[in-house]
Amino acid sequence: MKRFFCLILVWIAASPLLGAEPSATPVSQFSEAASQAILPPLVPWNGKSRTLAVSKNDPWITPSEKSDFRLSPSYDETVAWLRKLVAAVPELKMISLGKSPEGRDIWMVVASREKQFTPEQFRKNGKPTIFAQAGIHPGEIDGKDAGLMLLRDMTVRGTKKELLDRANFLFVPIFNVDGHERSSKFGRVNQRGPEKMGWRTNSKNLNLNRDYAKIDTPEMEEMVRALNQWQPDLYLDLHVTDGADYQYDITFGFNGAGGHSPAIANWLEKTFTPAVTNDLAAMGHIPGSTDVANWIDPLDLSKGIRTWLSDPRFSNGYGDVRHLPTVLVEMHSLKPYNQRVLGTYVLLESAIRTTATGISSLRQAVEADRKANAPTVPLSWDVDPNAPAETIEYKAIESRTVPSAISGGLRIEFNGKPVTMNIPCQRGNHVSASAARPKAYWIPPAWNELAARLQIHGIQFERTTEPRDVKVSMYRLEEMKLQPEQPFEGRFQITVKPIAEERTEHYPAGSLRIPTNQPLGDLAVILFEPASPDSFVQWGFFNEVFQHTEYIEGYILEPMAERMLAGDPKLAEEFRQKLATDETFRASSTERLRWFYSKTPFIDERWKLYPVGREE
Repeated sequence: MKRFFCLILVWIAASPLLGAEPSATPVSQFSEAASQAILPPLVPWNGKSRTLAVSKNDPWITPSEKSDFRLSPSYDETVAWLRKLVAAVPELKMISLGKSPEGRDIWMVVASREKQFTPEQFRKNGKPTIFAQAGIHPGEIDGKDAGLMLLRDMTVRGTKKELLDRANFLFVPIFNVDGHERSSKFGRVNQRGPEKMGWRTNSKNLNLNRDYAKIDTPEMEEMVRALNQWQPDLYLDLHVTDGADYQYDITFGFNGAGGHSPAIANWLEKTFTPAVTNDLAAMGHIPGSTDVANWIDPLDLSKGIRTWLSDPRFSNGYGDVRHLPTVLVEMHSLKPYNQRVLGTYVLLESAIRTTATGISSLRQAVEADRKANAPTVPLSWDVDPNAPAETIEYKAIESRTVPSAISGGLRIEFNGKPVTMNIPCQRGNHVSASAARPKAYWIPPAWNELAARLQIHGIQFERTTEPRDVKVSMYRLEEMKLQPEQPFEGRFQITVKPIAEERTEHYPAGSLRIPTNQPLGDLAVILFEPASPDSFVQWGFFNEVFQHTEYIEGYILEPMAERMLAGDPKLAEEFRQKLATDETFRASSTERLRWFYSKTPFIDERWKLYPVGREE
């Protein structure tokens, strides 16, 4: 899952077809040495959670347990097992959230002691609703197998029956169903099991855990609709991390109090974290924060770790901005598959118990964050350069760096020996960009395709029936820069410098007005402020405003410019200064003429003008 440590473990740079079976590129063309990962030594584990696995003669053994956790079932095998379970117990129902691009159903299991299977019934019974999803990255499929075990134990076996007495449970075993079926033993080279696993991205090569804000995929559209319909009290996103070796076998995290939901963060910090940590430790696991993976230097842990607040393209960042308690769970990829699955089971069980016990205070926190309507909304965060680093205890694995004849640099080697270290920790919770909250945003009907995305998110808006002239502030988007040459998640991202200007803007009938004094007002700000990394602007939804359309011929502009300079000493001085200080401008006749063109009333007045207005 993590975006860090790409330098530690080198992925097999094979053809994309290598991950699919059958493959047009025969695996036999690769040598044995190129087809087997060399992982660090294992730390022995014999946790109490081993007792959660049933005996081989149990009629409700899951496919993964049956294989001694060597394998994880295919999509068809998973669905077949679930259908058998649902047919046997009245407390479960399978509901399709929708279809994937390749036509597979995205199944959700609804678990209810009262045999109530609609969002309205869930809200009426008053019990907390916990929503867990697995397989947003199908190579990281531990959550699926843990969830199957838990559903069985809450129902036919009855060993965890009391969980459904206290809470409703929603479970999506495979979110990225198409990526799940691009399965082979070459899915994730830096992970111990299962023997075959799915592919990270969906059938269009898009990463669903970068799609929460922009909603480009049908899978994410259906997931966000489900979150709106079912309104869970807690949302769990189950992953397996990449990166360095350390003792922690399960980590979990959420955006802290410096984000958009400080009351929720406080509940997760003071109530959820201690309870779940204690339960995991009692069952023989070593829990920690997801921040343990964020080494500042991939080759030197002594330099410490850096925490960060997730942007709303990610599940936990999205939950934070929409005030939905969301926890990112990361099992450790270098631990054996059985250890990871059983740890996920313990976390799911503990999360249900903890939420049921603390539901009153959690709902109060959610209500407080939804009503806060803070006058300033954070857009991004970084480490405060003036804040000293903290010192924390870190459960590491001994390592050393050695020269590499392969890369020409250094490489890290882990020896499998646990060691506890005191290391620096830099907190990345300093607000680096923010925006004042407007009363509303105005969008002209030419950009009404955004209405569909707003509806999916659940953001409230009104559509005007008559034209209106509105006093607004608008941004002129200067210094537009394309991000790296290759696309990111199917889009070419941009950065801009937004310059505000006051205007009276004419909005035709059919324009959208999005008030920010609403439960999802913070999300609206994040999407419409150009300085936000997950804004529609930076994702490329407004690229048309950067285009030059009308132009002027040089044979007309040249004599105009001479006359302009002769009649305007101030303009002449500005021209001389620009020639003296801007080498690119001085060397380009095109840029010189464009500059003069911009000083005439013939220039496109709306060039680089962001069409979304801010009603202050």
